[in-house]
Amino acid sequence: MPNPHLAALSRPQSLQLLKGIRRGIEKESLRVAPDGALAQTPHGEKLGSPLTHDYITTDFSEALLEFITPPVETPEAALDILDGIHRYTYSQIGDERLWVNSMPCRLGEDRDIPVARFGSSHSGAMKTVYRLGLGLRYGRAMQTIAGIHYNFSLSDDFWKWLHEREGSSENLGDFKTRRYFDLIRNFRRHYWLLIHLFGAAPAVCGTFVEGREHRLEPFGDTRSLYAPHATSLRMGDLGYNSDAQQTLIVCYNDLPSYLSTLCSAISTPYGPYHQRGVKDAEGHYQQLNTGLLQIENEFYSPIRPKNPAQMGETALSALDNRGVEYIEVRCLDLNPFAPQGIDAQQMRFLDSFLLHCLLEPSPKTDDADDRATRENQDRIVYRGRDPELQLIHNGGERKLTDWAEQLLDEMAPIAELLDTAWDGDDYRRAVEDQRAKIHGEAPTPAAQILAEMESRGQGFFQWAQDKAEEHRRYFIERPLDAAEQQRFADLAAESLRAQREVEDADTGTFEDFLGQYYAQYIFCQR
Repeated sequence: MPNPHLAALSRPQSLQLLKGIRRGIEKESLRVAPDGALAQTPHGEKLGSPLTHDYITTDFSEALLEFITPPVETPEAALDILDGIHRYTYSQIGDERLWVNSMPCRLGEDRDIPVARFGSSHSGAMKTVYRLGLGLRYGRAMQTIAGIHYNFSLSDDFWKWLHEREGSSENLGDFKTRRYFDLIRNFRRHYWLLIHLFGAAPAVCGTFVEGREHRLEPFGDTRSLYAPHATSLRMGDLGYNSDAQQTLIVCYNDLPSYLSTLCSAISTPYGPYHQRGVKDAEGHYQQLNTGLLQIENEFYSPIRPKNPAQMGETALSALDNRGVEYIEVRCLDLNPFAPQGIDAQQMRFLDSFLLHCLLEPSPKTDDADDRATRENQDRIVYRGRDPELQLIHNGGERKLTDWAEQLLDEMAPIAELLDTAWDGDDYRRAVEDQRAKIHGEAPTPAAQILAEMESRGQGFFQWAQDKAEEHRRYFIERPLDAAEQQRFADLAAESLRAQREVEDADTGTFEDFLGQYYAQYIFCQR
């Protein structure tokens, strides 16, 4: 049955609403030495403060850079900003490279992976202790896996139009929140398609899985391991798929249920973490608390509802206070064939996919749906390029290729509407070009990686090291002009001043700060 929203959106006065999509990128990249080993150098001062810089920060490790773009109106605008951040960063890191793959290599001993530091303020110390806790709970190596986060939102004018069209009696904020959760539920039903089409982590260095059980096999006579039909090992049990969190079933049927589930995971002690304690034998913090989650960010989800948190505010409090403002897609690997880790075609596909998730009916889910989602994720990670793969669908099973074709058919009219709004055909081509991948007529990034490794007779490390050097040359051969270089230098200096202001404004003890922070979760008891 045709989606009635699409006919309404095709009217000239409604089409312009589709130009109100805003998207932003958060891109993680490990700094590595020329020999490919993880960089042991600290985050450079000329890159600014990772606590307060708007564009350049760190994630888990001092060596794990994270580049952030603001929300912008076109994919090209986001990529231009990301390009400038890369070019400035390369001007400041000497002969180091940015690792262009999601899966790391040559990490050394777990204890040698440096945890990120954010200065002496209470908020900075909390960020570091949180990361120490992640290392304690999951190992530091897992935290060096990198990815792309895609932030997506629609304009208030669009939401007002949809609010009126659906005749909702809710206020606009509550309506937006409810409909964003509708989008999230459909996303969770279908995000296997994104992993299938864009997964770019089919192999790892053998050193990454030393001492761990795994389902991989040797790649030729190299020290690499792979699964023949793998797509994204980052999204499987070797990556961001925690055994401990398998017990956590988060409800996405509405905001109160979502908040309640995560609050309980934060506030309820979890046996193995409780036994370790918050502090070590010498009285130093080794984790923030002993719950299944230290804070909500520890929950490894392929998508999150978000509202920008204010200074000292928890992410859940921001949602509780102001509702959902945008969603964050978190299941995307770095694309090693794109210098920025993502390209405009993929971003246009994501826009079409996310609009489809919003506009299609989205039934409420239960525990059985959650189990099916997890099982489909496991299947697509390890066997996603198997043309005979079956996925769980409506209580039974369905061939991946058939289901994928249906989704692309449903996305096609959305892409056409977006093209009409922008007076082009880029969205249509972004969707149609994926059909060839589904039937093996064009390679997915994962297939392309394995094919190049085989044709060159290289293991994962050698192949990835060549790609890192190729991208390094791409950026350093195009230095920023003097004005843009100075702008980034000024941003770095301003962020350092802002960090000092945060540190100077601190009062009380770190324990007091943590107590006030966790007191915000009182709303979970409502």
